[in-house]
Formats: sequence, C-alpha cells, structure tokens
Amino acid sequence: MAPSMVRGLALPALLTSLVDRDLWRDPGDAVLAKAIPWFKDPLRLVSNPEQMAYASQSMDMFADDPHSAFFRQARGSRSVAPLELPWLDVERAVLIAITRRPGDDGALALDYRSDPSDPR
Repeated sequence: MAPSMVRGLALPALLTSLVDRDLWRDPGDAVLAKAIPWFKDPLRLVSNPEQMAYASQSMDMFADDPHSAFFRQARGSRSVAPLELPWLDVERAVLIAITRRPGDDGALALDYRSDPSDPR
C-alpha cells in the first residue's frame, strides 16, 4: 500500500491504514481528552487525505497574513532562521484534527520538521 500524500508529505503508514479501513473516526471526547489532555477544545478528526489537504489550507492563510502572528504559523522557506516551537512551519505540517466549534481556531497537526518519514 502506497502512502497517502497531503501537501507533498507522506502520511504515516498507521494513519493511512486507519483511513483506508475507515477506522480513523471520532473516538469520543473522553478518549481524546485522555490522549491529549492539554487540548481543551473539542476536536473533530479530519476523515481522509483530501479533507486533510483542504483543512490544511487554513494554515497558509494565517502564515501569509502579516497581522496574524497570534497563530504562530509561518513558512519555513521565507524564514531567515529555522522555525522552532511554538511556531509551526506550515510547509512541513498537515492538519489531522480541527476544533468542532467554528471560531475556536484550533487544530492538531502532524509536524514533519524533525523527520519527513516520522512526523511528531
């Protein structure tokens, strides 16, 4: 099985397998709260690579707007120094979950900066 690609980045094999078998779905708020207790807003998993690509376009908007530094998203190709946390290099990231409530503007991303084959 070939890896699914989003924004030119290969999704991890386990995630691709879950999507392909229709198992990448909402486990419920309690399960997500145990897995990522620091994330307070309710999340919705992005269901497939096409939707991940669509959802990830929001990162481009924030990275390209000079007045939205609040979101700490930028393009690594335009930065004079490597982007480090808490900043996110939108060219090296894929959104896999987004907040359920419009206006919360939160998301969970795979970050490919440390390893293109094993994102954090």
